[in-house]
Amino acid sequence: MRVTYWCEMAWLPPGEVVENVAVIVDGVRVAEVHPGVPAPPGAVRLAGLTLPGLANAHSHAFHRALRGHTQTGRGSFWTWREQMYGVAGRLDPDTYLALARAVYAEMALAGITCVAEFHYLHHGPGGVPYDDPNVMGHVLVRAAREAGLRIVLLDTCYLTGGIGDALTGPQVRFGDGDADGWASRAEELALSYEGAEDVEIGAAVHSVRAVPPEQMHVVVDFAHRHSGPLHVHVSEQRAENEACVEAYSATPVQVLHEHGVLGPRSTAVHATHLSDVDVALLGGSSTHVCMCPTTERDLADGIGPARRLLDAGSPITLGSDSQAVIDLFEEARAVELDERLASRERGHWRAADLLNAATAAGHASMGYPDAGSLVPGAWADLVSVRLDSVRTAGATRLTAAESVVFAATAADVHSVVSGGRVIVEDGLHTLGDVGALLRDAVARARD
Repeated sequence: MRVTYWCEMAWLPPGEVVENVAVIVDGVRVAEVHPGVPAPPGAVRLAGLTLPGLANAHSHAFHRALRGHTQTGRGSFWTWREQMYGVAGRLDPDTYLALARAVYAEMALAGITCVAEFHYLHHGPGGVPYDDPNVMGHVLVRAAREAGLRIVLLDTCYLTGGIGDALTGPQVRFGDGDADGWASRAEELALSYEGAEDVEIGAAVHSVRAVPPEQMHVVVDFAHRHSGPLHVHVSEQRAENEACVEAYSATPVQVLHEHGVLGPRSTAVHATHLSDVDVALLGGSSTHVCMCPTTERDLADGIGPARRLLDAGSPITLGSDSQAVIDLFEEARAVELDERLASRERGHWRAADLLNAATAAGHASMGYPDAGSLVPGAWADLVSVRLDSVRTAGATRLTAAESVVFAATAADVHSVVSGGRVIVEDGLHTLGDVGALLRDAVARARD
């Protein structure tokens, strides 16, 4: 089925805002793009600025149940983690489905059309596998489909509770014994979605804390065998670096480099506390780096060297991570604004650079290089942002991209087409009252 959308303004390659753009969609793909034309008869009009779908390159869906609850009192990443384990210990397939579906619908309302889910909650209480050992992965795929998103399910290898430490408490739900056990289960998961266009099965090394270096090659081999993305948490906390150097006489980045984890299909998440050598290794291997500024601020992680990493050769992507906020416009501008705080200088990133991080670069890092641009043959993902709200009013063609990146919020998204399917219209999701869905799902997840 062919549908014509007429955009008042659209963000087109190589990164410019163009007025009066007709985008013809055929099925799940963009068929034609015609800039500078009057609205064709019967076209669906999209007000404001229309962008390609946004790519959420790092998500832990169940962390949404922590929002608000972890903001009380003082603490650190490590005290926050204990609260996260509490939620992880309570979820089952039914409550996880309800929570993830609502969270992915919230993402859709924010303009996200594809999510990379860093999935490690594999097994039942006590680490006992479910009858279907991949049921928790399947519910995430189902949740994404029902919310209208494509999903990159990053099946995560998580074997130790710290360097040299056994898994304890709720962590035992994450483990598969060893990397070979993880790979055996992950292979079954991958077979389940072979040929599915809307699902990509990738892999993740949780971190140097959770996967011994001598077992990392199994995860790397899985990713290579399936030509899929490979993600890893890197240097989010200084304590992680210190423990790694003490154990291996090398930083986390150096350990990952030595064991083949880095490369163009890999993404280092956070990369907050890096040495000059770390930056050179990440950039020299063309490893993507996913910045998650709202989470990194929330957990007091620090500010990563995003501009230095891009200049060294690492494409930058964005993720909502812990779901403290689901708003990729906030993530995008935070990359620039946080660097201003660290450097006391302005203008490290152009709006076009940050939109690229939220769209094309993010999709490429997730195994969808044919998404994130409004060009013929690309995935038909169109996200329209109001330019008449109290945050964006006054924007012109020359300032529309800057207004969206530096002032708009997720609430300004009014229309979302994902893979040719309308999932948000006039600010409403096809699932109905997403706020109510979230309220009920969070309450069940915390019972």
